[in-house]
Amino acid sequence: MIGEHTGIEVRPAVSADEAEWRELWQTYCDFYGASIPEEATNELWRRILDPNHAVNALVATIAIQGERRQIAGFANYVLHPYTWGTEPICYLEDLFVSEAVRGRGAGSALIEELIRLSRRNGWPRLYWHTHETNEVARSLYEQFTPTDPFVRYLIKMN
Repeated sequence: MIGEHTGIEVRPAVSADEAEWRELWQTYCDFYGASIPEEATNELWRRILDPNHAVNALVATIAIQGERRQIAGFANYVLHPYTWGTEPICYLEDLFVSEAVRGRGAGSALIEELIRLSRRNGWPRLYWHTHETNEVARSLYEQFTPTDPFVRYLIKMN
């Protein structure tokens, strides 16, 4: 679908997107200083392509060199049950846009598509978090919603 962001198309990830998605995924992991094992990335991609799995991904593409389209960003999201309702809710786990195309609307288009999917599918919540120092992401996110008052606690088991 083409949204308000001229030239940007957002769609579900497909098998042919793997190489470009992996390149952006690695850049995203590097940004957060995360060393993700190859087997975990392989499993993530397998889950994204599995229509029966709760993990999904959208990609934002832009036109380059005429008609060829390139993946500019991705949104990996997870649908899961929650205790206050019967419908699944949507957790936007990873959102990344290539630095070369930031500011052209790809991040907004990805979030807008998740909002549309949430409304169409009756998911009562769409939520995400980011590091407090990630000012670039926060400036985008706060165009959609302010931060909420909840504080996250995390216990790592390894």
